[in-house]
Amino acid sequence: MPRNDDEVTDLISDEECPGPADLESALVLETLSDVTTQQPLVVTFNSSLAETIAAMQDEMRSCALVVEFGRLVGIFTERDVLLRVAGHPIDLERTAVSEYMTRDPVTLPADSSVAFALSRMLSEGFRHIPLVDEHGQPIAVVSMRELVQYLSDFFNRDLLTLPPNGRSNFRNREGA
Repeated sequence: MPRNDDEVTDLISDEECPGPADLESALVLETLSDVTTQQPLVVTFNSSLAETIAAMQDEMRSCALVVEFGRLVGIFTERDVLLRVAGHPIDLERTAVSEYMTRDPVTLPADSSVAFALSRMLSEGFRHIPLVDEHGQPIAVVSMRELVQYLSDFFNRDLLTLPPNGRSNFRNREGA
């Protein structure tokens, strides 16, 4: 049970603004290189759709970065498969991924902040953003899923199991 008004204020504040103060710092100070955990799936410009989709399935990836002469020229995602490929009379073995990829995707450097990437992804409706070096060579890809997972680590697991309305019963938890 709280002993004074300051303790009550702190408890209420913790309920209204859950998560540690470190979250705000992480959003601004942490870079995308801190978030990405694996090498990107990279295919060449002339790889077939069949090869690209098979590689995505084998490696359980939701996108492939497409390169030509080592430089990023496109991205091919699950969304491209669903909206551009599936249900269309396409010879997957003979058709190059370059015909169905998203050309010249928006990219970020690996030292971009998590907050900047989140803002960009939300405002543009992206699920993936390739990270490239100063020569345009892909070094990673960050997904919305990775960012959400990374940020969720800042929250107490109890907070993540709150009821759907987002409110907990403060009095019941404190025994009052």
